[in-house]
Amino acid sequence: MSGQEPEQSQALTKPAFSELQASALVESVFGLKVAKIQPLPSYDDQNFHLHVLSGDPREYVLKVNNTESSRNADLIEVQSRVMMFLQAEGFPTATVHPTKGGSLTSLMSLDSGSETKSYLLRLFTYLPGRPIAQVPVTPKLLYEVGKLAAQMDRSLEKFRHPKIGSLHRGDFIWNLRNVPLLEKYIHALDPSKNREMVEQVLLRFKDEIVTKLNHFRELIAPTTHTPLVPVSWLHKG
Repeated sequence: MSGQEPEQSQALTKPAFSELQASALVESVFGLKVAKIQPLPSYDDQNFHLHVLSGDPREYVLKVNNTESSRNADLIEVQSRVMMFLQAEGFPTATVHPTKGGSLTSLMSLDSGSETKSYLLRLFTYLPGRPIAQVPVTPKLLYEVGKLAAQMDRSLEKFRHPKIGSLHRGDFIWNLRNVPLLEKYIHALDPSKNREMVEQVLLRFKDEIVTKLNHFRELIAPTTHTPLVPVSWLHKG
């Protein structure tokens, strides 16, 4: 794999809807009139933060999955159900706003000239807050993050779904067991102490963790692209 292939793959699969198109989709698919819309940062999906006119003003996030993820409707279904389950368990997670037909997702197909591309759409309630990367890291914050992760893990032991097997993707780069796959991207780091540190972490992971993976219990990761809880909630104990 060359250094440019991941970027090329991302460019081929990432949606590129305009704000006007996204607003029209929200109205036609979810039945909500958009008053204000702006793009949100994203990796290989496309996200929009929007305000709608429906009685009291409300805020949502429109997520347009990339073409590759959109082919795996079972995975998207389970991810959405996990988020809804966590909210029912008392976690302040985003939840899914149904389409006009009552579905959790809608598949939108577009003719791009040489081919037809399909994208799965979901609308989430908006969670205000700051990304944890923008918050000063303290021992207390790290403790609260770990505590919250443990609480979610314990709750998710009770989660059941007939399609839960779709979450187990052997080559998924964000799966913790696949940390060694990051070696392919070491070249993206300039030679520095940071690069040396990453290399050491990868080496130790292979030597000390990979050999013991079968002794660890896997947990459910609802989604890699949607924030589950706001940082402010971490301090509520």
